[in-house]
Formats: sequence, C-alpha cells, structure tokens
Amino acid sequence: MSRHPEDAALISVFEASASDVLAYLSRRVGPDDGADLLGETMVVAWRRVRQLPTDPERARMWLFGVARGTLLNHARGERRRWALVDRIRSHAAEELSAAPADTGSEVRDAIARLDSDLSELVRLVHWDGFSLTDAAELMGIPASTARGRYQRAKVELRAALSVEAPLA
Repeated sequence: MSRHPEDAALISVFEASASDVLAYLSRRVGPDDGADLLGETMVVAWRRVRQLPTDPERARMWLFGVARGTLLNHARGERRRWALVDRIRSHAAEELSAAPADTGSEVRDAIARLDSDLSELVRLVHWDGFSLTDAAELMGIPASTARGRYQRAKVELRAALSVEAPLA
C-alpha cells in the first residue's frame, strides 16, 4: 500500500517506461548488466520519488535521467575494473585476440571512440529516439551546446568511417 501520492505516479512511470529504460541500459552494457542497472535505477527512483515531475513526459525523462546517473556510476566502476585488468595484462606475455567483427561493428566502434559526451549524445538521439533538445536536457547541457557537440560528432564519425571504409 502506498504511503505517498508520488508512489502511485512512480509505479505508473515504471510500467510505461521500464522496457524503454531497459533497452537504453542494455544497449550500453548488455542485457545481463542492463537488467541489473534497471533494478538499481528503480531503487534510486524510489529514494527520489518526491522529485518526480507530474507531467508524464517529464516524468519519463526524469526516469531516463536517473537511469543515466546509474549508468554513469556503473561506467566508473567498470573503468576501475578495466584499469586493474590492464595492469594485470601488462604483466602477461600473451596477446589477446580481437573478437570477430559483426554487422555494424565499424559504426559502433567509431561511436565508441568518440569523446564520451559525444558518443552519449549520438546514442541518445539515434538509438533511443530522443530529440537533440531532450538529449541535451538528459545530459544536463544547454541545447545549443548539444547542437555543437552533435555537429562535431558527425564530422568525427564521417572522418573515422571514411578512413576505415574498404576500397572497392
């Protein structure tokens, strides 16, 4: 039983947006970690339920903002783990082989090589279907800054993909 009116609103936002938030998280960290991060997102959202906007679209964006924060925390932990792996790997004599390429890997690799803010902006717009203005708000930056970063990302991606394109 809910003690606060915000609880029912948050349940409604979860029900309407959970699959979209799970897709957002899973595209960035994979389905296993995505499900875990969705759970963490829900816990954080419950703690912050009093900040939930009343407008349904604003509430959805707020939930994506909470998910993005959870994702950033996860990414910091992953970077720490990978730094440890790199230190261990530097002591190993064997080289690890690269995973085989798959369809679209060139584009995903090019996006991954962008500055983290640029790659996040590209992913929010093209993978998650947000407008540039909404993506800017989710990232906590002005829309004009997002437009400039988006243009820079397009230039960098064109350059990266034209260099990597096989010659016919």
